[in-house]
Amino acid sequence: MTGQRGDEPGPYSGLFGSVPDSYSYRPAVRPKQVTIAAVVSAGLGAMCLLLAVLTLTSAGAQISEVLTGSRGNTSVAVAAALVCAFIYLVPAIYVRKRYVWARYMLIAVAVMGIAGGLMALPTSLLGLAIHVTLLILMLQRPTKLWFQHR
Repeated sequence: MTGQRGDEPGPYSGLFGSVPDSYSYRPAVRPKQVTIAAVVSAGLGAMCLLLAVLTLTSAGAQISEVLTGSRGNTSVAVAAALVCAFIYLVPAIYVRKRYVWARYMLIAVAVMGIAGGLMALPTSLLGLAIHVTLLILMLQRPTKLWFQHR
């Protein structure tokens, strides 16, 4: 008989001929999506740090007015810029180290950035595009799989 039965060897039987399971893929190498998201987040954090430093210069009154609505709130503007830097830099560091909470934090930051960008349209197109990109990178399948199998 030429037909195969369940007890005879075939292409999907035995130790090395088992059915491939694409859902148990465990990537050992960090996906490029994670690296790109970490670099984007670190860049945004660095820009927030730069904003905090610039607020301490002679341009501080103008920056304070843009950020808080008042020229006399320089300390509030510096604090806001430092919080912004913290929110971007911490997950940028830990997402590369495969901490799941950092991925969720980047997703939350991206969603908040998208919401803020939608409220400030049309002047916020670049920020909106950056945050949409960050969200897409964190939700792609290679990123999910890399964080699932820690």
